[in-house]
Amino acid sequence: MIPRYSRPDMVAIWSPETKFRIWYEIEAHACDAQAKLGVIPQENADAVWKAKDVQFDVARIDEIEAVTKHDVIAFLTHLAEHVGSEEARFVHQGMTSSDVLDTCLNVQLVRAADILIEDMHKLLAALKTRAYEHKNTVRVGRSHGIHAEPTTMGLTFARFYAEMDRNLSRLRDARAEIATGAISGAVGTFANIDPAVEEHVCDKMGLVPEPISTQVIPRDRHAMFFAVLGVIASSIENVAIEIRHMQRTEVLEGAEFFSMGQKGSSAMPHKKNPVLTENLTGLARLVRMSVIPAMENVALWHERDISHSSVERAIGPDSCVTLDFALARLTGVIEKMLIFPENMLDNMNKFPGLVMSQRVLLALTQAGVSREDAYVMVQRNALKVWELRTDFREELLADADVVAALTVEGINEKFDMEYHTKHVDTIFNRVFGED
Repeated sequence: MIPRYSRPDMVAIWSPETKFRIWYEIEAHACDAQAKLGVIPQENADAVWKAKDVQFDVARIDEIEAVTKHDVIAFLTHLAEHVGSEEARFVHQGMTSSDVLDTCLNVQLVRAADILIEDMHKLLAALKTRAYEHKNTVRVGRSHGIHAEPTTMGLTFARFYAEMDRNLSRLRDARAEIATGAISGAVGTFANIDPAVEEHVCDKMGLVPEPISTQVIPRDRHAMFFAVLGVIASSIENVAIEIRHMQRTEVLEGAEFFSMGQKGSSAMPHKKNPVLTENLTGLARLVRMSVIPAMENVALWHERDISHSSVERAIGPDSCVTLDFALARLTGVIEKMLIFPENMLDNMNKFPGLVMSQRVLLALTQAGVSREDAYVMVQRNALKVWELRTDFREELLADADVVAALTVEGINEKFDMEYHTKHVDTIFNRVFGED
């Protein structure tokens, strides 16, 4: 991923230097286990750890790979240059390249998941803060983009909190599912390496042994991991779309923070555009772009092929780096977001009282009017409000049929705004628990 959409801690996980360091640790821990089993001399295992402070030369490894056309062999050759060829002759004993590559990839995905989990916690904290801040800030709810009934801005933030909280649970599950390693040798049978080596390496690398690995770790695990990232990205877009809508000039119920010196347009100095949430919509597409290739990686030939390898070299870092950046950006947007309660009320009153139509409909049915007749009575008055911009309550009060069924007092009491917010506390308790 390009530096513009990257943060250093996540990028570092996917750097060549980190990858080769993980490869080294896998090989060194495997040597320790082999020595304990008496398969290799202890002094050879100890010699490998002499390279523990070595900064592996990426350019040198690339130079060797240009000849060998094999990345793991290139690394092992470079490791022998530091350890000594005699001392390093037992490195990679009984192992195959996928043991190193797959175990390393899963270590990287686990570390990436830890950063993403931390990102999620920060986003949840921001959403919770804004939800309580605007718990009772009334705004109109919309369906199909059209005014429906009153809700509150706090419920909007709470809804996004609940969605992201579900995503956090999914991410934790995906982390647990991807946290496996395999040191099982060619075609995964342990024919040339003891399963105890795998157990030792996995323990040292923070993983659990893959129950059955063929020659690669099964890619359904990875498919689920990237699918979860895709779902989180879709939830980011869900929030971003709401904010973009709220910032429209005709709506202006909320807006991204506009910093001092910020410019909205090279041509129109008056512009204040929702550029961050538009950017988040685009970044979400990039993360989701990895989901289908990850699923297509599940089906490999027999015990292995490498059709998945080129895909994972791209989607591993790109998806994790992009989602990390997007979560941090969204957190900043939520924390600094401007809310305009007055505009919310103005918008709701563009068609005065119309959002109370269901209350009137229900009251008529409770007063003995058939639902079909009640609907006709309410709709004919509502359409006048749409067409003439009159007051819905006044239209109802002028309708003899409605007044006969409900009385003037009965009509007036149906326009109490608190009716629509009376269960906000219940919803908040469901989302956040008792505070």
